Amino acid sequence: MGGSFRDRWRLTRAVAVALAALVVIVLLGVVLLVLPGLIVDHDLAGGHLAAADRLNAVNNVRTTLLQTVGGAVVLFGAYATWRQLRVSQDGLDATREVNITDRFSRAVDQLGSDKLDVRIGGIYALWRIADHSDRDREAVVSIMAAYLRTHVPWPPQESAVPAADVSINSVPPLETRAADAQTALTCLGVLYQERRPEWLNVSLTDLRRADCDGLWLHGVNFDGACLEAASVYQVNLSKASLIDADLRHAELGTSILHQVRCLQADLRGARLVKADLRSADFSGADLREANLRKARAQGAVFAGADLRSADLRGCDLTDTDLREARLEDALASDLTIWPTGFDAQAAGVIVMADPGIEPDNLLPAAALTRRVPLLQSEPTHGPSASAN
Repeated sequence: MGGSFRDRWRLTRAVAVALAALVVIVLLGVVLLVLPGLIVDHDLAGGHLAAADRLNAVNNVRTTLLQTVGGAVVLFGAYATWRQLRVSQDGLDATREVNITDRFSRAVDQLGSDKLDVRIGGIYALWRIADHSDRDREAVVSIMAAYLRTHVPWPPQESAVPAADVSINSVPPLETRAADAQTALTCLGVLYQERRPEWLNVSLTDLRRADCDGLWLHGVNFDGACLEAASVYQVNLSKASLIDADLRHAELGTSILHQVRCLQADLRGARLVKADLRSADFSGADLREANLRKARAQGAVFAGADLRSADLRGCDLTDTDLREARLEDALASDLTIWPTGFDAQAAGVIVMADPGIEPDNLLPAAALTRRVPLLQSEPTHGPSASAN
């Protein structure tokens, strides 16, 4: 039954092709043999030509028609070729999407492996997919953020991870104790330059001694995260949220913290030399012993902030909100620019010589492994103090 139907279909198709070919041949015959004579006779409008002249006129018309038909054939061939290329390209795109989907699925599966090298391989595989597929970039960035939240939560939840209350000097760099998390953070900070998604949640993560140098973390939510002694040199953190974050001893030199929210954040001993702090909000933040030399803090808010013993030499505090800020023993120089009407002497600020040109930042490896000094605000007893 099926064979008979196929035979009839093939016969019908063959007949249709033969009829189409016959029609084309007849049309060409009419166009090339009959139509030239009719056109010449129409143009003569009843006039007469010699047989030789009429033949030449008919041949000229025939040549013109033949060229027209040839051009039409060329155009049709070009169109058919273009259509074939489109079909081929659509097929290649479909195959490419299937391959990317398969690679994406395999890479995500690798993230759940109990082997570190397999997880890192999965992260790099997703990174490569995002580099070649703009459609998958947002998903990959979101996956990296989720990976950090689940694999390095703050406070730590696994006994093998350094506890939250141990001295930072006993905590290895992130790339040593959790190489997969450092890779995910780097991937996120590189891919995020495209600004998709517009909001990214990396809150409550353990990023102690993380290497963030040169990354793009614009608008990222780091609320409640711990970046103690992290190297955040030359990083774009504009409009990021660091509410209640731990940034003690963090290296933030020359980074952009424009309009960043650091409410209630702990920045004791942090280094913000030459950082862009314009319009940043440090309300209620703890900046004791922080180094803000040569920082640009125009329009920043330090309402209720603790700036005792902070180094403000050469810092531009134009239009800064210092209401209820504590500045006892903070250091300033003749290059420090205060808000209009602010009485630095009455606030307990110590004016001394400007240090001059600031030294370059430590190399990343050195910055992440350097021993940090004990803060004056730290307790002088207990496990943290003894470890320092």
